[in-house]
Amino acid sequence: MSDGPVKTVEEILIYESPDGGKTVYSRKSGDTNRELVKWDDGRTERVLKFTHWRGILDLAETEPSLRDAVQQVEVLYELLRDRRTGPGLL
Repeated sequence: MSDGPVKTVEEILIYESPDGGKTVYSRKSGDTNRELVKWDDGRTERVLKFTHWRGILDLAETEPSLRDAVQQVEVLYELLRDRRTGPGLL
């Protein structure tokens, strides 16, 4: 059993696309009612990626191995960002 909070099925959002990502709908797990997610500027995929990373960060709070991996990604990000823009400019 997990030490972290348990989410109910109703709290989990599911994203669905009938056309490979051009149109995206969201709905609560177990619900048939869905809402259109509009990102006419092409950011739908990026929003889904942020949602995915939010889940990773949430799980990293209770899973030490994932927390370590996230910290390594953060260090790599800082090194690459500094190489491109200089320290603290982004």
